[in-house]
Amino acid sequence: MYKNLPGRPGVVLAAAAVAQFVFALDMSVVNVALPAIRTALGFAPLDLSWIVHIYALAFGGLLLLGGRACDLYGHRRLFVGGLTFFGLCSLAGGLAQEPWQLIAARAGQGVGAAAAAPAALGMLTTTFAEGPRRVRALGVWSAVNAAGGALGLLAGGLLTEYAGWRWVMLVNVPVVAAALALVPAGVPAGRPDRRERLDVLGAVLATGGIGLLVFGVVRTETRGWGSPATVATLATAAALLAAFLLAESKAPAPLLRLGLLRSRWVAGANMLVFLAAAGQFTAFYFLSLYMQQVLGMGAAATGTAFLPFSVSLVAGTVLATRVTAARTPRAALVPGASLAAAGLAWCSFISPGGGFVTDVLGPSVVIGVGVGLVLAPVAAAATTGVTSREAGMASGLFNSSRQLGGCVGLAALATVAALRTGPATDPTALNDGYALGLAVTAGLFVLAAVVAIGVLPHRRTGTPDPQPAAPAENRLEETPS
Repeated sequence: MYKNLPGRPGVVLAAAAVAQFVFALDMSVVNVALPAIRTALGFAPLDLSWIVHIYALAFGGLLLLGGRACDLYGHRRLFVGGLTFFGLCSLAGGLAQEPWQLIAARAGQGVGAAAAAPAALGMLTTTFAEGPRRVRALGVWSAVNAAGGALGLLAGGLLTEYAGWRWVMLVNVPVVAAALALVPAGVPAGRPDRRERLDVLGAVLATGGIGLLVFGVVRTETRGWGSPATVATLATAAALLAAFLLAESKAPAPLLRLGLLRSRWVAGANMLVFLAAAGQFTAFYFLSLYMQQVLGMGAAATGTAFLPFSVSLVAGTVLATRVTAARTPRAALVPGASLAAAGLAWCSFISPGGGFVTDVLGPSVVIGVGVGLVLAPVAAAATTGVTSREAGMASGLFNSSRQLGGCVGLAALATVAALRTGPATDPTALNDGYALGLAVTAGLFVLAAVVAIGVLPHRRTGTPDPQPAAPAENRLEETPS
C-alpha cells in the first residue's frame, strides 16, 4: 500500500497519457529517418539498424526491473526520473555529431522509458479503482499509445522531409516537458509504507535473459535464425530466464511474484498483448513497405496514409471502453481480435498493380477498429484483481509482454516474408512476401481470439483487499470461469 498526498485523477491520466504517447511515438518516428541519418552521420550499413535495436534492447530488458522499482520506491519518483532522463537523452540524440553518440542516446532513451512506462500504468492502476472508471482511463491511455505509434510514421516522414532528421529526436523534448509540467498539478507523491529490498539476483537474471532474447531476435535480420550465434544467444537467454523463474520461486520479495500468473486475467492478458503487439507492429511494417517499395509512395505520403488507421483505432478504443465498462474485457477482446484478423486477411490480397484506395484504405480501417477493441480492454484485463502494492510489478510484466511481442513477432514474420521474396527485389516479388506476412499476421489475431475465449474468465470477481497483511499472504487466486 501507499501513503499518498492528495491527487487529481484527471491530471494523473493526462500525465500518463502524454508520457505513453511520446514513448510510442519514439518507437516509430525514427524508422522513416534512417536513410537521412545514415547520410548525415556516416553510419556503416550494418550499424544503422542499431539506432532502432538498441532502444528496444534497453527498453525491453529493463521493464521488469523498472516495474518492481516503482513498487519499492514510488510511482511518481520513477515516472519523473525516467521521463526526465528520456527527455535529456532525446536532446542529446538530436545534437549528436557521431554515430556512437546517437546510439548511446537511444540506449539512454530506452532506460528512461523502462522506468517511466510501468510507472505511468502503475499510477493509473492505483489512482482509478477497478471498474468502469479504470476501464475508461485505460481506454484513453491505450488509444493515445496506439495513436502515438501510428502518428510516429507521419511525423517521421514530415519532419525528415521538411525540418531535418534531428527533429525526430528533438520533437520528444517539448512533449516530455508537457508531461512533467502536469506532475506538480495533481500527481500524488506516493511512497511505500514498508520498504522491501530489491531482488538483485532476479533483476540481473531477468535483465540479462530478456536483453539477450531481444538481442538474439533483432540480429536475425543479419545472422539468420539457424546461425550458431543466434542459437547460442537464444539458448543462453532461455537458460537465464529459466534460472530467473527458479530464483523468483524462492525469493522472499521477488521481482516477479509467480503467483501473479495464476490469475487467468493476468496470464491471459499478457498472452493477448504479446500476440496483439506482434500483429500491430508487423502490420505497420508490411503496409509501410508495400506503400513505399511496391506502390512507390514517398515517406510523407506513407505517413499520411496511416491517418485513417489512427482515426479508426481511436473509434475502436472508444467503443471498447463502453463495452468493457458495461460487461468485461473479454466482451471486447474476442470481437476485436476477430475483426483485426479479418482486416489483415483482406489486406493480404494486395497486388503490385493496386493502389492506396483499392488495397489499403478499407482494410486499414477494419484493422484499426479491431486493434482499438483489443488494446483498450487488454490493459484493464492485465490489472484486474491486482493489489496496489503490486501495480508496478503487473505493469512491468504487461509492458514487457507487449515489447517482446512486437520485437519477436516483427523479426519472425519479416523472415517469413523474406523467404517468400528470396533474392528478387522487383515489386511483384516484394508484394508476394508482404502479402504472405500479412496473412500470417492475421493468424496471430485469430490465436489472440482463441486465447480470449479459452483463458479469460466470463465475468469479474470482487476487487482485492487493498491492504494485504504481508507479501507472503498477498496471493492473487485464480479466477473461476
